[in-house]
Amino acid sequence: MPSLPSRLLRGLIDLIRGALIGIVEIIPGVSGGTIALIVGVYERLIDSASELVRGIVHLVIDPLRARGHAKSREHFGQVAWPLLIPLGIGMIAGLIAAAAVVAPIVEHHPVQSRAFFAGMILIALWVPARMVGGRWTWREWALAVPSAALAFWFTGLPTGNVAEPSALLVALSGALAVCALAIPGLSGSFILLVMGLYESTLAAVNSRDVGYLATFIVGMAIGFALFVRVLQWLLRHHHRVSLAIMTGLMAGSMRALWPWQDENGDALAPGSDIDVTVLWFAIGVIVVAATLVAESWLVRRRLAGGVDVLDD
Repeated sequence: MPSLPSRLLRGLIDLIRGALIGIVEIIPGVSGGTIALIVGVYERLIDSASELVRGIVHLVIDPLRARGHAKSREHFGQVAWPLLIPLGIGMIAGLIAAAAVVAPIVEHHPVQSRAFFAGMILIALWVPARMVGGRWTWREWALAVPSAALAFWFTGLPTGNVAEPSALLVALSGALAVCALAIPGLSGSFILLVMGLYESTLAAVNSRDVGYLATFIVGMAIGFALFVRVLQWLLRHHHRVSLAIMTGLMAGSMRALWPWQDENGDALAPGSDIDVTVLWFAIGVIVVAATLVAESWLVRRRLAGGVDVLDD
């Protein structure tokens, strides 16, 4: 069993991981699923979320069928709580902080921000590509290339804004956005932009609009409950195929991060600030490369009792 310092260190690491995922969910074009892949929690997060959803379903349905709570306890017991709790706390804290701090930075420095995130995503493509396992075959390429083309097309869709969205539209946007969170390469914030609800959702977070946020969260819960089981099955039974598609989606989504864009998101030629922009791109590359190196070191680092601080 891990020592107390080991457990505390692991909890702190997972808290930081969750904060990173929460922060990028505010930024259109950057996928929380991508960050989950980069920091090494993606598959464990999907597995735990699946067990949590199944546990909740049995908790509600089984008493109505006079079956008790044995099944729900079984599923809850499969949840990696030491990972999920600090990750969830970090995500919420990161999302709230990003809404107040990061989003204005992106708004006032869009070119440099997009360059920074483009550098991050470019180097991060190595993560799902490596996780495919072994050398890529023609089948992986045949799936990754169309996936990249699909993401490239999707991120070129025009965006809008709905001033007073209905509750049904808010719930639907939550359901679709959380599905994008689970898929590396698809940005939940960009889906909100396409649906015209990005500004209203960001305003609801900053103003703590309980009614709006509650409706959005209900939609997220429904969308995730319907989607996560499918995703878990694909990762378990079609691992190489799923990760090849994710790699393609990540690559194609980089269209949204071309630094020079007009107000409609159409690409422009590089401006006079190209030297500063390239510098921020390089910083993004270095940040992710350093994260991956640190992750590799931590995985191999054994603390007291020979227990890895990143193992659950």
